[in-house]
Amino acid sequence: MRTKSYLVALLLTALALPAFAQGPAGGGAPPPTANVRGKIVKLSGQTLTVKTREGQTVNVALAPNTQVRTLVKKKLSDIKNGDYIASTSMKGKDDKLHALEIHYLPAQAPELQIPYDYAQGSVMTNAHVNGVAKAKSGTDLQVTYKGTTTDIIVDKKTVIVGPADGAMSDLKAGKAVFIRANKGADGSLSTNNVTVEKNGVKPPM
Repeated sequence: MRTKSYLVALLLTALALPAFAQGPAGGGAPPPTANVRGKIVKLSGQTLTVKTREGQTVNVALAPNTQVRTLVKKKLSDIKNGDYIASTSMKGKDDKLHALEIHYLPAQAPELQIPYDYAQGSVMTNAHVNGVAKAKSGTDLQVTYKGTTTDIIVDKKTVIVGPADGAMSDLKAGKAVFIRANKGADGSLSTNNVTVEKNGVKPPM
């Protein structure tokens, strides 16, 4: 049970990565990173080849300790007051944020709200849920980050996922992936974490 809890904790930390970059231990600017979204072309040794959503084919070097993660579907009813979540959202005509996706965060992930590269105008919010109510256009999640309270609308199109274990054997051609990669000075990509599609559940972040 202790090993399983440790793996789940690692997974939750990885799912937090889209929302923030970790700097070096000594402080200073964080290393350059890139979000890689696309489908696996092949896995050859420790090199994962991905055709990105932008149409490029890139190679990502996998570290020996790379953690492979998968996801499971969750429902709105699974979200409770006090839960720490991340959401990718777009502002609607009502001037409120409408969630495209929601996933859970570990306690060590920082509270924040920042522009995100999922789509033009998208925003990533790391926050604690402190209220759930019905709204005209869906369900209104009231969330708080760094003392600021905001509303996020969840509707039938919002994808909600939770963490699940994965393995290198899940890295199969044609499967969707999300990778938070380190970017070298020569443009090379490397990572120690991959979130991959399994049982039809694709990484929505």
